[in-house]
Amino acid sequence: MGQRFFIAIRPPGEIRDLLIDRMEALEGARWQDDDQLHLTLRFVGEADPREVDDLMVALQSVSAPPFALALDGLGHFERKGVPHTLWAGVTQPDALFVLRNRVERACRRAGFPAETRKFAPHITIARLNRSTAPPEGWLAQHADLRSDPWPVDSFVLYESRLDPGGSTYEPVMRYGFA
Repeated sequence: MGQRFFIAIRPPGEIRDLLIDRMEALEGARWQDDDQLHLTLRFVGEADPREVDDLMVALQSVSAPPFALALDGLGHFERKGVPHTLWAGVTQPDALFVLRNRVERACRRAGFPAETRKFAPHITIARLNRSTAPPEGWLAQHADLRSDPWPVDSFVLYESRLDPGGSTYEPVMRYGFA
């Protein structure tokens, strides 16, 4: 199995702290730790070293104007009616979608297939399973989650490693906006 990669925005420490402060009192939730908090722009998947080199070169050409994001509420994803992920939403400025589209084009230039899933900007904060307590009460209790805007002026290529305790994310390269 090859290495797995994704491209994401890393929120600053004070935003991560705001999220970590909410991570409690939901029986059975597997909360993300500080190193796992990010907003995925593009899941790349498995890649060999040559493909990663091509991707790193293609991502260097991505330029975008700096913009601001802010936390904006909470929600969950479900599969067949069963919640599996808790997430924090973010404001959705046009510049975020411009950046995401430019990252997508760079991935395709590097030889990766087009992303077929709709872009739904969020920061995953917990993984749930069938033994997790229903999240509705927790979501209602924390529905007021908002933050001040923070500046976004870079994105990161991460390697994802599956360890016995879950995934660990290792930054490979940070790209500032040109």
